[in-house]
Amino acid sequence: MTDTAIQAAGLGRRYGRRKRDVLADCSFRLPKGRICALVGPNGAGKSTLLAIAAGLLKPTAGTVEVLGGPPTAARSRIAYVAQHKPLHPQLTVAATLRLGAELNPGRWEQSAAERIAYGTGGLEPKAKIRSLSGGQRTRVALALAFGKRPELLLLDEPMADLDPLARHELTGALMAEAVEHGTTIVMSSHVVAELEGSCDYLLLLQGGRMRLAGDTEELLAAHALLTGTGTDFAPHTVIERRASGRGHTALVRVADTTEESAAGTTGPARHREQPTLEELVLGHLRSHQAPAGDIDHTDHNDHTHQQETAA
Repeated sequence: MTDTAIQAAGLGRRYGRRKRDVLADCSFRLPKGRICALVGPNGAGKSTLLAIAAGLLKPTAGTVEVLGGPPTAARSRIAYVAQHKPLHPQLTVAATLRLGAELNPGRWEQSAAERIAYGTGGLEPKAKIRSLSGGQRTRVALALAFGKRPELLLLDEPMADLDPLARHELTGALMAEAVEHGTTIVMSSHVVAELEGSCDYLLLLQGGRMRLAGDTEELLAAHALLTGTGTDFAPHTVIERRASGRGHTALVRVADTTEESAAGTTGPARHREQPTLEELVLGHLRSHQAPAGDIDHTDHNDHTHQQETAA
């Protein structure tokens, strides 16, 4: 048995005649039982990474293990909801759930599927899939995923088509699923705000490369927003710096506390705050020169990478 849900080393994927890298040298480890936000701008490689983890695509470089083995060996224990929500349009909602039961013998839990499909503001069992809106199809796809009772649930932009009420309801269901059954959940999005508060692990992709990976609380604790009249924020590593009133505000990767105390008495007065998850993510995305890293591989002594933006 392993306590790791997904582990990748040097993972890469190329497409097309020109061999364009959609993923390049991605390495990370996602522990089991976490609710993980996979974030990044459009085209960052999020969908490709999820498809590889689901066993639907093969990497062109590196390795990936899912639930302790190759993704194809774990398919019965994985549920994957793609962006385009492939469903049979001629079937009713009830028939779609029956099909899910037939395709997942021994794992299917009808009550879990019906709770998502027919819950608050839910669907009519006799409604045809082709008559449903985008958000309603998302509800059916999520019902199939929940009914499978997976150990790993991979969701590609799951909330994009949902109205605020349905988004709140289904986010609560996801969190309850993780707590009650220990399900590992990976949700991709380019909208960080919709994941903040529900996810306890972060994978940040940009340009096909992993920029940040780690426990969200520990990543946030490893960073700070510093505001002061000067522009020198040593001994911290500056991720992003911008003009702020009469001074500057910098998102920094916090240096070792002994270094900070030694330098703090001579530097300018600084106001310190902990960034939100959205501030952390946007700061790293805007600062292309900032060093990538995670909670276990932080170079606190590198002060050369700075990015200035307008206020």
